[in-house]
Amino acid sequence: MMQHRQEQRWQFWIDRGGTFTDVIGRRPDGSMVMHKLLSEHPERYRDAALQGIRDLLGLEPEDAIPPERLESVKMGTTVATNALLERKGEPTVFVTTRGFADVLRIGYQNRPDIFALDIRLPEQLYRRVVEVDERIAADGTVLAAPDPQQVRTALNEARVAGCTACAIAFMHGYRYTAHEEQVAALAREAGLEQISVSHQVSPLMRLVGRGDTTVVDAYLSPILKRYAEQVAAELGGTRLMFMKSDGGLTDARWFEGKDAILSGPAGGIVGCVRTAMMAGFEQIIGFDMGGTSTDVAHYNGEFERSFETVIGGVRMRVPMMRIHTVAAGGGSCLGFDGSRYRVGPESAGADPGPA
Repeated sequence: MMQHRQEQRWQFWIDRGGTFTDVIGRRPDGSMVMHKLLSEHPERYRDAALQGIRDLLGLEPEDAIPPERLESVKMGTTVATNALLERKGEPTVFVTTRGFADVLRIGYQNRPDIFALDIRLPEQLYRRVVEVDERIAADGTVLAAPDPQQVRTALNEARVAGCTACAIAFMHGYRYTAHEEQVAALAREAGLEQISVSHQVSPLMRLVGRGDTTVVDAYLSPILKRYAEQVAAELGGTRLMFMKSDGGLTDARWFEGKDAILSGPAGGIVGCVRTAMMAGFEQIIGFDMGGTSTDVAHYNGEFERSFETVIGGVRMRVPMMRIHTVAAGGGSCLGFDGSRYRVGPESAGADPGPA
């Protein structure tokens, strides 16, 4: 009986890009239907993915979506990717061990262009840094404990200055977590809305990669949570899943910034490979130009994944598809910065859309 009821319901697969949104629906009779619409069209609808579902169900824009007609909704989104490339994430404060305020800016001192005389460091995601007088040695010995009042005052100042997200990464915090947990509790008291701690986000050695990943998570998670909650609220309990950067799916409740950078592009390479293999090809280069960004990936018998990557000048240490993303798409804005013409990273988006 349960199987019969599920067969009478729709399934939806959605790719929400920065410019266009594509919706594939599987009708109760098993037939497939496709629909494409602008990702942003405020005069007609609030959200493109939900409007795509309404269109295929034959509903009006103001009609509620009946959850009894839906089995599941699975979505890939470039919401996080575009927010990172365009630097439109949440105002973030980075909290670290005293003496390491510039550790993420310095990074590994890699030289992508070894002949460049003018080294241009990427713009950091965090708006403010708080140094905490704390230190745990590599063997777990507490050399200095945080002063709660000093931390409380610094975090309150950051919140007043406009920061709403907090990324916490201490020396050896991946293994000895007490100080990160203590400061996270103080951040909650200070009223910061998003708190990401390194031992939960990326519990690995090397402060730079761990710190960068934690900052990315704090910077992007609020945007994703707001979007996921907005979609879930209108689906009335329907199972909602998002594609992660590694090509897997996760429940909307557990979809976080660190997992979402390549959510949309990951779906693209999986679909590209499956389609090409049906045609008999096993060595594949995928090129996906959207309105906001362009993604290129390679396949030679197995999906290539990386555990440390750089996207938009930001290092991350999380499993993800090996996809090269650049902030240049059909809707990228052209500008003159005083010395040269630049393409992107800003995009015209869906309104007015690509030329």
